[in-house]
Amino acid sequence: MKHAIAISAVALLALMACQKKTTTETAAATGTAAPAAATAPEVSTGPSTPPPRKPGLWAQTISTAGMQQTTKLCLDAATEKQLAWSGAQTGKQTCAQQTITPSAGGGWAFHSVCASPSGGTVTSDGMASGDFGSHYKVEATSTTTGGPMPQANGVHKMSLDAAWQGPCPADMKPGDMQLPGGVKMNLAEMGTGKGMKDGK
Repeated sequence: MKHAIAISAVALLALMACQKKTTTETAAATGTAAPAAATAPEVSTGPSTPPPRKPGLWAQTISTAGMQQTTKLCLDAATEKQLAWSGAQTGKQTCAQQTITPSAGGGWAFHSVCASPSGGTVTSDGMASGDFGSHYKVEATSTTTGGPMPQANGVHKMSLDAAWQGPCPADMKPGDMQLPGGVKMNLAEMGTGKGMKDGK
């Protein structure tokens, strides 16, 4: 389980990234009417989806199952757009449900039902908050069912707290996530066979 928390980080990033459909968009896809009139007074002055993260280096502290780990992620406008819409390559294609709803108290409530890369189904609910320019936070509860590993099934609570650090360093390119110990994975290249690399 050397990179267990890091995988959770990727899962949270994918979760955040693939929550880019508004209630109106979901309604259009299903043919149902969205309750826009009822909710308009609460959200009329705010965005319907989280703004893009500021380009540069983000330090992300992931907490789950009593463990905590900090990773670093380098983003530019292109990779932010790519990751935001694809959910680290696979989220958009494997999520049967993806909704996000602005909260009257600030932030965005999200819900998704996605196929896990390792098998089974992950249902996630949570809240994202922050300005996405200097700081943001994600609190999520996910329930995994039907996975091949019994220990992966069940209810899992995770949180991600991210703070912008400044420009990306010279040894990191957009999409790179640096794990403790110097190992890097490039989220923009996951699925191409070039995603994992030794960052030393």
